[in-house]
Amino acid sequence: MRRSSPEVNMKKNIIKNTGIVSVGTNLSRLLGLIRDVFIAKFFGTSLEASAFVIAFTIPNLLRDFVGEGATNTVFVPVLTEHKIKDTKARFWQVVSNLFNIMVIALFAVTVIGILLSPLIVRIIAPGYAGDKDAMSLIIRLTIFMFPFILLVGLTAYNMGVLNILNYYGIPSVTSCVLNIVMIVSVFLLCPKMGIYGLAVGVLVGGFLEILMLMPFLWKEGFRFSRQVDFRAPYVKRVGKLMVPRIGGTAVYQINMLADRAFASLHFIVGSGGIPALYFAYRLISYPLGIFSSALSTAILPVMSAQTVENNTEELKKTIYFVIRGIFMLMIPASVGFMILGKPIIKIIYQRGMFTDYSTDITYQALLFFSIGLFAYGTTKILSICFYALKDTITPVRYAAICLVINIILNVILIWPLKVGGIALSTSLSSIVQFIFLYNALQKKLGGLDSAYIFDSAKKIIFSCIPMGVFTYAMSSLFMKNADRLSLLTEIFFIIVIIIAAVVIYFLTTLLFNHEDTKKLTKWLLKR
Repeated sequence: MRRSSPEVNMKKNIIKNTGIVSVGTNLSRLLGLIRDVFIAKFFGTSLEASAFVIAFTIPNLLRDFVGEGATNTVFVPVLTEHKIKDTKARFWQVVSNLFNIMVIALFAVTVIGILLSPLIVRIIAPGYAGDKDAMSLIIRLTIFMFPFILLVGLTAYNMGVLNILNYYGIPSVTSCVLNIVMIVSVFLLCPKMGIYGLAVGVLVGGFLEILMLMPFLWKEGFRFSRQVDFRAPYVKRVGKLMVPRIGGTAVYQINMLADRAFASLHFIVGSGGIPALYFAYRLISYPLGIFSSALSTAILPVMSAQTVENNTEELKKTIYFVIRGIFMLMIPASVGFMILGKPIIKIIYQRGMFTDYSTDITYQALLFFSIGLFAYGTTKILSICFYALKDTITPVRYAAICLVINIILNVILIWPLKVGGIALSTSLSSIVQFIFLYNALQKKLGGLDSAYIFDSAKKIIFSCIPMGVFTYAMSSLFMKNADRLSLLTEIFFIIVIIIAAVVIYFLTTLLFNHEDTKKLTKWLLKR
């Protein structure tokens, strides 16, 4: 009879929940890609596109303070503990009270953000300080879209609660609603309202996301109440965890805002730097969303439970499992973006207002963002592990150090590499942050089997060489004949190259006797 050890069960649960989240996330990413294609067609890398990206950046970044970031790193560990230790009625009482506190906090943030929007915009977009029309447009859009933080924050909290209750499918497809509404708004509202039509779509989509989740919470036992108890012990615990979390988020957001501020210096990087960074990072986010982001959503409840049960050995096995998985997917994805990035951008975005120039500067950003792809995913997982251990100080400390490194590198690299220098600074500082966090976690857990992890990385890197050679040869052939190919032919050509590259990579990992690939092959043969 086949044994079912805790490690096997852990991996099965993680794979199952990651798969569920990946389906919803991938659907959302696909819709997000379609949304970006239409935004690029209508607005390209124009002033309106820059204004929208800047205005949407502010509430979109602040959402991490009291939205997804707070939910994943503060509320989920606390609520998981209450779910394990308390009665069902007590659990829902805690959920309801924290929901009401979230409403108050998010409303306050929204009001303050609207009042301070003119000041915030001038700080994060200094390159537009001398252009009154551009500055006025950015400020108006920012004020209009700031209520999005209230909507998305409540959505994130509800998603976290449903994840604790083992609902992963519905929460993972919630963001599809926002993308669908934004796509519709591009066609129905933007021709009449310009970029403001897209802003309307953001608010309507955010409101519909909340409505989508409420029936499932209600079914499980959630009820609205007037209870607002700031003195409850769990509220104080949330507060203690939230303060350093806000500090860590602030460092991350300052990092992002610094990049946008440098990109607004169009007299150095050229026009369209901000949309170029946006479109490039959106492409990078697709492989991250397929695996890393989905995995981080599924892994937090597992790590939180292992921490509550003081099961350090199982926690280490979870860490090994997820880091090796991220390496296995993100490293070849980096190589693929570096080589195929330009034709991919051309196929996806280059039409309408998105010109050859737009493709060139977006590829510059994508090329250098790709270097840090594995670090983006692993840093997120390692930070989540610290949060599960209720240590929110260590990630903040190293994030602050890497913020300084990123800004210094921006100052140095922006002159020779333009917008690419900003992207390279982000990649290098993320790699340094990964090294810091890994070493700190190793000390905290009494040692990690680094050889086991990095042996996998070594085999993956060598496996990427034949894949890279093939992809480069095919990419060169594509670019030489791109002007003579129809759009459908171009799409077909790139898809064939990607599929062939994946097959070559997979076979090469088998040749190098990669353990994870062997396990995957055995699993597939049994299906």
